[in-house]
Order: sequence, then structure tokens, then C-alpha cells
Amino acid sequence: MSCPFVIAVASEKGGVGKTTIATNLAVYLKALREDLPVTIASFDNHFSVDQMFALGTRPVNSIADLLEGSAPAELIAMGQYGVQFIASSRRLIAPPHPPAWLHRILDKADLDGLLILDTRPILDWFTEAALLAADLVLVPVKDRAALVNAAALREILVEVEQADRIWLVPSLVDPRARLNSEVRVHEFLDYAARERDYQVLDFYISKSPKVEGLASGFSSSIRPVLTHARNTAVHGQLKQLAEFVLARFDIEAGSRRASHLGGAHVSETLPGGYHRLVLECPVCGRHSASDGGHFYFDMRSRRRGFLHSACFVRLVDVLCPEGADRPVDLIALTIDGPGLVGPEYRLTAHLCDAAGELLDSEEIEVREGQQLEGWLAMMTGRHLDAAYRELLLINHEPSPMDQHLGADAARSFARKRRLISRELRLAGLF
Repeated sequence: MSCPFVIAVASEKGGVGKTTIATNLAVYLKALREDLPVTIASFDNHFSVDQMFALGTRPVNSIADLLEGSAPAELIAMGQYGVQFIASSRRLIAPPHPPAWLHRILDKADLDGLLILDTRPILDWFTEAALLAADLVLVPVKDRAALVNAAALREILVEVEQADRIWLVPSLVDPRARLNSEVRVHEFLDYAARERDYQVLDFYISKSPKVEGLASGFSSSIRPVLTHARNTAVHGQLKQLAEFVLARFDIEAGSRRASHLGGAHVSETLPGGYHRLVLECPVCGRHSASDGGHFYFDMRSRRRGFLHSACFVRLVDVLCPEGADRPVDLIALTIDGPGLVGPEYRLTAHLCDAAGELLDSEEIEVREGQQLEGWLAMMTGRHLDAAYRELLLINHEPSPMDQHLGADAARSFARKRRLISRELRLAGLF
């Protein structure tokens, strides 16, 4: 028995490129990983999924049968480009179950690979069910209104301690469009989203008349970007999006495999977002999660783990300011990527107290051959040369792993990181 890795593409606002992203993402995922089953279904009634993927006569079964209790694997039809799909239905009736019912159904489904759920531009039973079933939620945003509407989607996931699964995708962006002489629209979207503590992709999906034309015209079929618009910027951007999704899938697949092996049982006991726990100390590489230590958390990747006390001392010796007049509760590391502040990244260490107040800051010079780069790459999940704007938080005092489990602990740490990120923004340091 297996269950799929579920990706929900959702937005309360129409016209943000949601279905274009969902359908093309399926094609790119299959092209990049040919041996991986990719399935797509839609709760919307515009039949775009069918128009892109259907082969021959319309399948007898549809998404409506899933809501009536049919097994997902029985409803799948093979489609164009090697993508499997579940046929759409014009009239869907919400079943007499809470939205979490869909998650239970898919979790028991004998279905491998990836399942993409395209949703309606409204927060109804179907959209909420897709959100609760998803391992990854992609929310296209093209303007301030779409960004504001994303809050309602996040609130659904906050209630079940899964808010770290949501990622905003700047979409239908005209790179030439500006709010004023200095600020481009996509730069504003990125800044405003991060200010609201959202995870945002490092790239955007461009507005393209050629891509928009693939879903219009005399043909009843919709053509994918991969085969009919490879000369557009959107081609490369969708490939980046598919690579991002596959990276999330690989992390989740590794976690699921670990839960079936004896050595990494920690993942089974972790609630919500703690499925991204890194089991090894980033400094020495030895197992650290079960023993606890100095807890760390990376804002962008949501990776988290523990440093052994001796390894924490090695890290502090390399990067920390001399000290502060008041007790230090947490060390915050900000990393500004290449291109933002110059040809190379900039690393700054900040000391914060228990109230989130900034005590001291110091820019750190990373010397060639120093191990610090590798340690930080292990914590953030990316090399510093690939950083954009990173915020890495490290507890100054050691603590057992159990102290970081449970909903109360997660909420407490979320409040702490919001205080610190706000303090750094007010000081112009993040």
C-alpha cells in the first residue's frame, strides 16, 4: 500500500494563473522524472485538465466518483505526455464529511508518485479539503489582492499546525512593471510576502501573451508550454518550479522511508512541520536529534535540527560577536545573497534576548577554506552562493528534543521568530 505526495495549487482570487501552473507543472514533472507517476485532478468545472490531457473518448468515471467513495486508483486514466488524470465534473456535490476526509482517503490510496489538485478560486469545502490533504501548497499571487487573500488559505493550515507547507508563487509578473521608479512589482510582492512571514519562491512566473494563447484559439485542446512555448521565459521558470516540487518530494519520500526503518524513528513522533527535522548535527555529522542540543531553524527552507554543545561552541567561536550586557537567548544569522548587496553574499550575526530584542550585530567575514560555509549549508539546505535573503535562528542554550515537540512549543517558537524578524526589519538588517 502506498500514498501519493499531494500538491495543491490554490488561490481565492481568480485570474492568477492557477490552472496554467497546475497543468503545466504536471507536464514538467513527468518530463524531468519519467519513471515517476504524475496524476492531476481538478475541483474546478472549466475542464482545462481534460482539454490538455484527455486521449480519445471521455472516461466514464470522474472526480465526482471520488467524492462518492470510489478508490482514487480506479478513476485514473492515462493522458497525454505520460500524465495520468482524473476526469473533471461539471457539478460536484460536497460529501457529508468534514474536509479532512479527503486526506484520509488519499492517505489510504494505493497510488504512487505525485498527485496535483487544482482548486476553485474560492475557499469552499473542496479547496479546504485539498489544502488539508496536501503535502505542499502552491499559492500563485500576482498582486496585493491575491497576497491578502492568501491569509485565509494559510489560516486553514495554521489550525492543523501545517502552515509550513504553503509557498507563494509570484505569477503573471511583468518584469518591466514598476510601482515607482525604484520598485518593481515582483520585488514588492516578494518583500510584502516575507514581511507577512510567508515562504516565497526565489523566482516568478512571467506574464506571456504566447503562453496565454495556448489556452485559446479554435482548438479544443490546450497545449503545454513545454512543447509549444519553449522559447519563452516561462519555460525556464516552470522547469524551476518543477525542480522545486521534486526537491520537496524527495525530502518527504526520504522521511517516509526513514519512518519504516529502525534508525530514524524520530520523524514518526514529530507533529506538523517537524517532518523536516535534520537528524544529524550540521557540524560533526553525527546523530543529534534524539539527544537534543542547540535547536536551529531556517526560515526559508523550514529545516530544523540540533547542534551538539561542543559543536555549537565551535560555531560560536567562528561567527559570534564578543558578547552582550544582557543574557543572550538566541543567535540570528542573516544571509544576503549575491546580487543583493554585491558580487558575493553577506553574513551577519545578531544576538537577541528572550523578548526578541536585538542586543548586538556584527558582519562576519567568511575566509576561504573555512568550514563555516559547509555548516551553514547543512542548516539552510543550500550553498550560501545560492542564498537570497536567509534568516537562520539558533538557540543559545541547549535543550532536550522533547522541549520542541507539540503544538504549544511550535506556537511559542513561531512567536519568537516573528518578534526577531520584525526587530531585524525595523533595524534595516533583514
